[in-house]
Amino acid sequence: MMENLPVLIVICPLMGAMLCPIICYFNRNVGKWLTSAAMTASLIMSVMQLARIMKYGEIHYWFGNWKPPYGIEFALDSLNGVIVVLICVMGLISTIYSMPFFDGFSRFKTAGYYSILSLLVTGLLGMSSTGDVFNLYVFLEITSLSGYTLIAMGGDKGALSAFRYLLIGTIGASFYLLGVAFIYGETGTLNMADMAGLVGPVLGSGTTMVAMVFFVVGFGIKMALFPLHGWQPAAYTNAHPGAAPVIAGIMGKVPAYAMLRFFYFVFNANKELVGDFMLVIGTMAAAGMIYGSIKALQQKDMRSMLAYSSIAQMGYIGIGIAMGDLYGLIGAVLHIIVHSFMKGGLFFCVGAIQYKYGATRLGQLGQLHKQMPKTVAVMVLCSLSMVGIPPLAGFFSKWDLAIGAATAGEYIYIAVLVVSSLLNAIYFFRMFEHIFMDAEPAREEIHPELKGELPWRMMLPIIICGVGVVVLGVCNVWFVNVLSSVIMGVTQ
Repeated sequence: MMENLPVLIVICPLMGAMLCPIICYFNRNVGKWLTSAAMTASLIMSVMQLARIMKYGEIHYWFGNWKPPYGIEFALDSLNGVIVVLICVMGLISTIYSMPFFDGFSRFKTAGYYSILSLLVTGLLGMSSTGDVFNLYVFLEITSLSGYTLIAMGGDKGALSAFRYLLIGTIGASFYLLGVAFIYGETGTLNMADMAGLVGPVLGSGTTMVAMVFFVVGFGIKMALFPLHGWQPAAYTNAHPGAAPVIAGIMGKVPAYAMLRFFYFVFNANKELVGDFMLVIGTMAAAGMIYGSIKALQQKDMRSMLAYSSIAQMGYIGIGIAMGDLYGLIGAVLHIIVHSFMKGGLFFCVGAIQYKYGATRLGQLGQLHKQMPKTVAVMVLCSLSMVGIPPLAGFFSKWDLAIGAATAGEYIYIAVLVVSSLLNAIYFFRMFEHIFMDAEPAREEIHPELKGELPWRMMLPIIICGVGVVVLGVCNVWFVNVLSSVIMGVTQ
């Protein structure tokens, strides 16, 4: 069984997606818990897989025992091993969190939602695990189609937002596929490791340059990198509240990881050429950090504020990738991890407020800490981590990014980091002001039958994210040590 872990981790949520409609036909509650069990199995196996990687080194799984480059391969090291664990965690807690939203709903709608959520996790796991560039496209499309559906389930505005994302996302996927076609024409292989060994002599060719441009645009759209972010604010704002945390928390991060993997593990044979592309990505990312922060300041809806904040946060990851040194890449990967807990936790909290009071606007938060003290406590923790207050996780990812910028002599990135963090502080402290200082507005509970603050199925994911931002901060040295050996190999 141990040698089959890479594929079993992906198959479990896929089987959950296939079986959920059948089980929900007889009992929708059993169907919901079935998908949770599938996610739990994937999480347990992903932790086992990461432990195996740390002990024995990289894992290579050949489908059908066909040796690459002729067969499809899953290739896992400590970098994507951590990403796989992160996806499983966010997928599981989002599955549990969504349950109260579907109490009393039809079997058809419940089955559809949980099947699509499982498919989203399947696609993300496949994207993170694969060592084949076309296979990555297949999983990218599974992820995108699932994301469109979950956004559309947010209501009428969600359907419009999903259609916009469908149009722009299809363009992004097409750019990526064209890039794959061009690079395949130059190297004759689709396996990433094989491609890395063959791409060196053709890196300066016009065809390869065009492929790299297509990859930047394709991944840039999928990760909502400024100015390719047009689909993102409405999609994050109007997605189904149960799915918004996993969409905002992890869906945009996996394309960012894929971009890092391409430019540093496949194309790194010519660091000067890659550096030219990194300058473009860094400029886009820095501009996005300022733009997203300023736009977040202007929002009066919590979901919109967090959506624009995510554009800025993707900029943090972008400048880390653009720096290309050890600390910059560690900061980028660490921010992928910590931002998933910070932003996922904030969307969990916003969804909880929406579930209990139907409120999403900042002006409706007055004295909320009296009715929802645990939820507000996690909101404060995640917000302070977003600002970069030590010893919370957000401080350490920003610290690594700042060290990377100083080491690389990119002092403009340090200035942008400081300005963006100050703007973060302004809009998050404004949210605190509304919560703690405003008079309590007239709020009517949508679920007056609730005996506590929230159902435990919603409270558990919120607490996990709150604990996560603390633990990731306190234990950041361990994560850096896990990641550094792989990243060091591509920065030397």
